Amino acid sequence: MSIRVLIKDYPNRAIALATASHVLILRHSPTSTENNGSHNNSSTSLASNGAASARCMVEFAAVDQVDLSEYRSLSSLSVHGTLGLITVNGDVFLVVVSGASKVASVRPGETVLRIHSVNFYCLNSSNYDHLMNDEINPYPTDTIDEEGFEMGYGRGKGESPLEHPCLALKKLLSSGTFYYSADFDLTRRLQDRSSDASTVAIDSLDAGFLWNSYMIQPLVDFRSRLSQREKDALDASRILTSAIRGFALTITVPAHSNPLRSSKSGMPSAMTLISRLSCRRAGTRFNARGIDDDGNVANFVETETIFWSPTGVCFSYVQVRGSVPVFWEQVAGLIPGQQKISITRSSEATQPAFDKHFENLELAYGAVHVVNLLSNEKPGELDLTNRYRHHINRSALNNTHEKESSHDHELLQLTDFDFHAETRGVGYESASIISQLISHSADGFAYYLSEETDESPRSGQNDGGQTIRRPFTILQQEGIFRTNCLDCLDRTNLIQTIISKMALEAFLSHKGLTASQDFWVRHGSMWADNGDALSRIYAGTGALKSSFTRHGKMSIAGALADARKSATRMYINNFADKGRQNTIDMLLGRLMGQVPVHLYDPINDYVLNELNKRSAEYSENAVIHILVGTFNLNGKTNGIDQDLSAWLCPDVETSQQCPEIVAVGFQEIVDLSPQQIMSTDPARRQRWEHAVKQCLNQNARKHGQEEYVNLRGGQLVGASLSIFVRANALKLIKNVEGSLKKTGMSGMAGNKGAVAIRMEYANTSICFVTAHLAAGFANYEERNRDYKTISHGLRFARNRSIEDHDTVIWLGDFNYRVGLSNDKVQKLIQVGDYETLYENDQLNLQMVAGLTFPYYSEARITFPPTYKFDLGTDRYDTSEKARIPAWCDRVLRKGDNLRQINYNSADLKFSDHRPVYATFQCLISKVDEKKKESLSNDLYYQRRANVGDSTANGPMDDSDDEDLIGYDSIEPGLPPASSDKRKWWLDNGLPARSRVQPPAPDYLPNPARPSNPFTPSPEPDWVEVHRLPDRSRNGPPSSNSPTFVSQQQQRQTGGGGGGGGRKLVAPPFLPAPAQATSFVDGEGARSNPTPPPASTSTPTTTLRKEAGTANGNGNATRPIPIVTRSSAAIRKPAPPVPKKPSLLTTSPSVTPSPTVSGATRASEVPFPPPPRRSTSVLQKVPPSGGSGRSVSGRGEEGEDEGPPLPPRRAGTVVENPRAVQRGQGIMDERDEGELEELRGWEVLRPVR
Repeated sequence: MSIRVLIKDYPNRAIALATASHVLILRHSPTSTENNGSHNNSSTSLASNGAASARCMVEFAAVDQVDLSEYRSLSSLSVHGTLGLITVNGDVFLVVVSGASKVASVRPGETVLRIHSVNFYCLNSSNYDHLMNDEINPYPTDTIDEEGFEMGYGRGKGESPLEHPCLALKKLLSSGTFYYSADFDLTRRLQDRSSDASTVAIDSLDAGFLWNSYMIQPLVDFRSRLSQREKDALDASRILTSAIRGFALTITVPAHSNPLRSSKSGMPSAMTLISRLSCRRAGTRFNARGIDDDGNVANFVETETIFWSPTGVCFSYVQVRGSVPVFWEQVAGLIPGQQKISITRSSEATQPAFDKHFENLELAYGAVHVVNLLSNEKPGELDLTNRYRHHINRSALNNTHEKESSHDHELLQLTDFDFHAETRGVGYESASIISQLISHSADGFAYYLSEETDESPRSGQNDGGQTIRRPFTILQQEGIFRTNCLDCLDRTNLIQTIISKMALEAFLSHKGLTASQDFWVRHGSMWADNGDALSRIYAGTGALKSSFTRHGKMSIAGALADARKSATRMYINNFADKGRQNTIDMLLGRLMGQVPVHLYDPINDYVLNELNKRSAEYSENAVIHILVGTFNLNGKTNGIDQDLSAWLCPDVETSQQCPEIVAVGFQEIVDLSPQQIMSTDPARRQRWEHAVKQCLNQNARKHGQEEYVNLRGGQLVGASLSIFVRANALKLIKNVEGSLKKTGMSGMAGNKGAVAIRMEYANTSICFVTAHLAAGFANYEERNRDYKTISHGLRFARNRSIEDHDTVIWLGDFNYRVGLSNDKVQKLIQVGDYETLYENDQLNLQMVAGLTFPYYSEARITFPPTYKFDLGTDRYDTSEKARIPAWCDRVLRKGDNLRQINYNSADLKFSDHRPVYATFQCLISKVDEKKKESLSNDLYYQRRANVGDSTANGPMDDSDDEDLIGYDSIEPGLPPASSDKRKWWLDNGLPARSRVQPPAPDYLPNPARPSNPFTPSPEPDWVEVHRLPDRSRNGPPSSNSPTFVSQQQQRQTGGGGGGGGRKLVAPPFLPAPAQATSFVDGEGARSNPTPPPASTSTPTTTLRKEAGTANGNGNATRPIPIVTRSSAAIRKPAPPVPKKPSLLTTSPSVTPSPTVSGATRASEVPFPPPPRRSTSVLQKVPPSGGSGRSVSGRGEEGEDEGPPLPPRRAGTVVENPRAVQRGQGIMDERDEGELEELRGWEVLRPVR
């Protein structure tokens, strides 16, 4: 689809990407990158990515709704989409793909294009509009330097040109190593892709392989806020582009070389190779080595071999490569021997990151087999090999609970293969012996295989139906080989070629076919091109040994080419890699200070928010019926031709007949012999699926309903799951995916495990899981572990787990037994006492204890145990083992929208198990798209009327509140919505003032209230205050009134409360010489025992007893301080901090410290202070033998004590009312008389 780039300069610069039907418009907000000079800006405010993030307005609309008359085109050439937005040196650039060519076609309609040129268009400046046109010129001229860039722009070679800030990025993206597809998700392997996706949903891409994720993420977030119709339109426009880095190539296999020959068509087959380089730890050869703390390794590449035949058969096999997953570095050097390898972390510090790496691999691919190609002769490589082996032996994946598990059954295996030693003297041909060392795992890992099938379901009204042709999954790959050498380039690529050939040979041998030599030559040539491409990315040159990979033998010319490549690598790694690394980091958004661009749409953001609020207006609920059945076949096939209707079409209510969905799970579909448990044969499952479908369709025709279609099937050796749906329900089903998880033999074998299939029926997600758990009467703990392994480890696309669904149904042979003797169980069965049996059922007991299947439910069991019977009879096991009858076959459910109707077993006797079925009613949510579309349009035009011209295409100037237009207060009296600058809690950058009025003029907020208004407190909200005039000029007040200390002051000084009292901050600074304290008692009398010194400005502290408290206790009184300060008070520099002497008796004080009498303290302090060792105040004994005593009670008569501790402002018990009244502290200014109290103290002076 053709995409034009249009630019408008006036009145606001905007860039539009226009297709024939829709247009995406972007406009920069000029004030968004500034800090606005306010330190109160919040980086977590609504619609804000921080003060430094660039903000742009975006709009996506139909072409006929937008006026594009004022736009102009910079180039007559169309573009292929946008890679996203990036900020460079404060300018915002839109990156578009200006040149691409088709290089691969995986299947019909699935093309891959290689990017060979990009352009950068600045959103906020026109200075760069024509700067980079034709800058990268493929044709040599006199103004082209050796790297292919224009040098002078007509100025001459001696003059420095004006350099575009994105020049390095343009060179990187135009290097021919980036690929994209507008037809399918290129970031995921074929096995993980949904087969029914018509367009690429860019929000579902794998970010680990998406190289433009940093640039495209703002547009992905914008897409998520669009309506479904607009999302589909944006996806169909192909404006948003997802790019991978690596390699992609399709080689055509002519019909005469196609091993899968078809008589129906002479069309050629296609063999495709796709390599996806991870961007998690991207970098050049000597700048990116080893592992990081998140478990990402350098040069991690997922390579997929795909073979498609016109017959509809599609084969896929995936393997990975990556640097040795330990922390190690290697310094570049001009001499190869000087490139020393250094391991930078201890084994203990490395193990967590190592485990994280392989846990991620196991979660994504299954069991892992490591092929290590490092040398055992080079000291550095030998150290890496030893450390690698050390961590594998201690890996959590190999700490199994199965005592009988052997080395072959470990989840993580290692094969050391010294490539250089094995091929020395005999040539690279001897490397093929690796296939013998890994053949066991290769058979167990299998491969992905799908075939296209034709189905013509008939409805009840006519005999004909529409033919449905779609791919059907036969096999899935269940493990992966991880290959590495030092650089993961040359040796690794050759070995991966051999492994890919092994997988293709296994696929053909299962069909009884072989490939011609021409087929393998094409295969080798494709892999040689892959090795060259990956080597250029990481090391700067093509791969070594590619001559052997391409032709199967090494020539002299190939050896000379390898020597030239080695020399070139040395130069590039030493002199060019640093700049390349910086450019890669900029592309991925990893440089310091890089912030992604923030996009906002004042119209669609509002519409989406309102649609979510009013979802009830356009959605409705409907009830569908589901039947699930599970059957352990014991490897028998003689029941395929029997009537299965007692199990699949039971005699239930009419509404339960012909349900919309039928899920059938089989266990032991094949004999679980040692040869079978490592590989999967789909032939047996296909025969059973045909029998099940035939039975269901017979019943459908009997009731006049549509026939069934086999939606999807999956198999794990002996366990299989098949989903059948009525033909008329197909239009409501989407996003069908399957997944497997092995648990047998530590996850290496498929004799135990689970198969899961998920779908979305209308707007409700449903997941079916069939499982075959560990056997054995006493192995219930192992069965619990199997459940946890499946529930945690089984993943669908986009890392979706089983629990991420609205409805989940488990069915299968769970193997939980009944904990009673055989005789007692059989007697209880004879009398029909299933309640007693169920009370001793292991699954029931484990679920009640919360040890397995949490939050799942099971219907009441009203049928006898289903295991174990003598074949063909109703007798339970009479063999020597005499197994105790048990309900091994179960159905469990989870979901608020699910109601179980039936739960029973069927009388089919050709196995030692009885099949079990269950029927459900499922409430699904259906969205009326027409109503939703109508409501969306109404909201859209309503919002557009409110917004006016404040859109990306509008002429109005920007403000920071465009995204808040139309948002009012949700309730009267509440502030309106906030933006990046408009915040209700700030008023022009200052804290907002309270508008709450006091109940009377003499009331103020109670300072004793907690600062958190939701904290329970007995304190009243307001206190009554009498403000007094300045009395410093009227002489000293009367000193007849008693002195007391307020509770508020005691809180500030740490006294008068229990241990749970709230500790307040220190009181404000009050100069001692200019201060007086007045007290107002309950009757209004005033007293001041200490007249203030003469001063021109005297702050006055007034204390008044309040007549009541918040709890209604009228007898309680509370002195409230009121402080009135003059602005003329100036704080002078504080004196040096006194330090207590080492001997308290060296300089006794002449004047004893005053004490507080017990009576006074009892009347003023409601509770005694808690004992605190650090706040006890020592008082000296006068030399004359006076009666001064220690307040703490520790001093004895005649005992010498040190000088008194200086008054403390907070945190100590009030021992000197006079000091409290003055509000003095050790840092306050004092007169000569008061400094007499400090005699005997040392002065702590700073050291110069």
